[in-house]
Amino acid sequence: MTTTRQSRAEKVDAATPASRNRVVDFLRAAAITVVVLGHWTIIAVDPDGGILPHGALDGARWTHPLTWVFQVMPIFFLVGGYSNGLSWRSARRKEIGYAEWLRTRLRRLGIPLIPLLLTWLVIGVVAVALGAPHATVQLVSQMALIPTWFLAAYLMVILVAPPCLVLWEWFGWWSIVGGIALAGAVDAVSLVADQPLLGYPNYLLVWAAFHQVGYAWLDGRLAGSGRRLLLAAIGLVGLLLLVLVGPYPVSMITSAADEISNSSPTRVTMAFLGMMQAGLVLLLEKPLTALLRRPRLWLVTVLVNQRIMTWFLWHLTVMVGLAHLLLALDARALLPEPLTGLWWATRPLWVLALLALTGLVVLVMGRFESPRADERPAPPVWKPILAAVTVIAGLAVMANVGVVGESGVTWWWPLLPVVGMVGSEVLCARWERTD
Repeated sequence: MTTTRQSRAEKVDAATPASRNRVVDFLRAAAITVVVLGHWTIIAVDPDGGILPHGALDGARWTHPLTWVFQVMPIFFLVGGYSNGLSWRSARRKEIGYAEWLRTRLRRLGIPLIPLLLTWLVIGVVAVALGAPHATVQLVSQMALIPTWFLAAYLMVILVAPPCLVLWEWFGWWSIVGGIALAGAVDAVSLVADQPLLGYPNYLLVWAAFHQVGYAWLDGRLAGSGRRLLLAAIGLVGLLLLVLVGPYPVSMITSAADEISNSSPTRVTMAFLGMMQAGLVLLLEKPLTALLRRPRLWLVTVLVNQRIMTWFLWHLTVMVGLAHLLLALDARALLPEPLTGLWWATRPLWVLALLALTGLVVLVMGRFESPRADERPAPPVWKPILAAVTVIAGLAVMANVGVVGESGVTWWWPLLPVVGMVGSEVLCARWERTD
């Protein structure tokens, strides 16, 4: 068995082009893994009060500074900038147009999403029909669909990635400075008016601006320890000023203990957090590159990336499912009071149980990450754009309100992305077959 595993690892290692930056793949897998483990730790289950969405953050303020390390969504956008820049430049060389390029990206992200949305639509309908309280079903579905807010934001950035790459090629670092300055202005208006809704444009502005740091990495504009340390220092100083002098809270993840959230809507603090994290992480690029030449470590990285969407999309569905099963069984011995010594001591066991259950889901649902190649002619440009807009709209709403409202199941929101992708021919009219 060991020989077989080693042989497979060596084959994957040998088949990897020498030009591939393995650190990009490793950081993508590591960032999503940290997000998953963080969600499983932060979200608590009270045997008397049910699911507490930000239990650890709400009840233990000492955890707030730790979010500067564990809020790693900026790293995913850093990696996305590198990958999208590389992909779009390759498309330009091959004379592949924006519409075909965007359709390919949408298929990669959208096809694994469909089973999750349909599953939660069915759960919502069945739960309401059986008399479950609407508020309970709404909270459960909202918690399970938290990953979709990130996907909505990432799709917005993908939509503008090619023009943003042009801005980067023309104006360099000034294109990033301009984007962050504009995001700061949006924040100022939102905070002065005390209207979080006015800050929602920053889901695009902040992440699109920081996404371009990935272009800088790709183009060698962050080569050398000096530039990477400078980037980290700018991020750290900016964060300290915004938190200590400005109105922003310490926690980079939403907490009910704070009047303002740094992540809902996205605030300009996230761009500075990203710069700090990117600078520090990229200082490790050389040793990571050396480590990833080890076939077994590289094989693990490849395997995680092959099923990364399934792993990310389903991890909270598994958690809320297990939590409500234990609540229904009144299994208090397995649900210690949150934030007690016993609760912290049992977190590793909780995580291991969720890892095992999520692994089973990945085995079943992971096939949707391997659709057959799309050999159709390039579509009209409006079709993939329309599909992206419908996906973003549906996911953005569900991330905030779940699939159930006061009047019942809001079935149109989970169906909107599906209908949009099928109607715009991002997906075939029949169900996609996989390899």
